[in-house]
Amino acid sequence: MVAEQGEHAGLMRVRSYTSLDKATIIGLLGGMLALFFAIVLGGSPGSFVDVPSVLLVIVGTMCLTVACYSFAQLRGANRAARGAIRRTSMRPSQVATQLVNFCEVSRQAGMLQLQSKLDVYRDQEFLYQGAEMLVDGTSPEDLERILRLEAENKQDQQKQAIGVLKKAAELAPAMGLIGTLVGLVQMLANLDDPSTIGPSMAVALLTTFYGACLANMVFTPLATKMEGNSEKDRLLYELYIQGLVAVARQESARRLEMLLNTVLPENMKITYFDD
Repeated sequence: MVAEQGEHAGLMRVRSYTSLDKATIIGLLGGMLALFFAIVLGGSPGSFVDVPSVLLVIVGTMCLTVACYSFAQLRGANRAARGAIRRTSMRPSQVATQLVNFCEVSRQAGMLQLQSKLDVYRDQEFLYQGAEMLVDGTSPEDLERILRLEAENKQDQQKQAIGVLKKAAELAPAMGLIGTLVGLVQMLANLDDPSTIGPSMAVALLTTFYGACLANMVFTPLATKMEGNSEKDRLLYELYIQGLVAVARQESARRLEMLLNTVLPENMKITYFDD
């Protein structure tokens, strides 16, 4: 991400970059590779492949998850899960610096003079929305109330998506257990042929194996990553709200800098004014 001066009225633009979350990808692939090598080194990788068991666990988990949520919630969860791997990130310290810059420029030029110059914020939906309300003359009280409701709505959407993944993580092992019980029943029905007991038991256990892998190597890590991303977004929303409300109240940029530093973690505090 790069913070740069906009071409209009000295407004600062924070350019966000969408990039792959390397830690998430390395973690997921590393866990899967460790499992793969453990199976291969065991000498019988073919015994871990059973298509009906895979279909039962994956399709069964998907269907039961659909039964628990609406399609709109599932679409939101899908988008959020993709965001856990490919995410548009912004550094809180640069956002805070941008807000202090906005406060300083708005006091010098006046909000009405900035009306046609807010495109530098168009990539930041939350900030752009708040800046437009400032230009429209929204009172500080109404501005804070609206922005907090918007932030809460976005956070609720993320929580719903996290809930979907956590529910899927609960259902996958359950489907694996159901598959194991089905396999055991089928095995017991053929006890007259002892040679089939060993292979049948192995296949019966595979569904539990698939369910455990799906829950603990896919759904749970993604849900945890999304919880971390939600906390980062919460900090950004708070910075935006504090900054925009301070601009609406026509507070000084120096005071806003001090205010935002009380919100930022110690290692992210900013120094906009040198003296």
